[in-house]
Amino acid sequence: MTASPSASHSPTLETIRMVEDFAREHSGEYRRRAMWSRLPRQMMYQTFKTVIDYLIESEKIAIDADGRVCWIFDPDLTRHYLGREDLRVR
Repeated sequence: MTASPSASHSPTLETIRMVEDFAREHSGEYRRRAMWSRLPRQMMYQTFKTVIDYLIESEKIAIDADGRVCWIFDPDLTRHYLGREDLRVR
């Protein structure tokens, strides 16, 4: 069985974590294409786009008005606000 040229490129967990770590460490420094070219390990751009889409959907990154990748995930801050009774929806 051979893969067709239009086959999906599924990233591994290791690949997702590498992109997450890079995005966290370099938040706001790079646009997508520049970030992709500076990753510690290269991958197909289509695979990279799949990871970026996943990170956006999981609300770990956002793309700012200039097109830069910004890390927005902060579980400690989220826990803090979820624990406040005055912020509960009634």
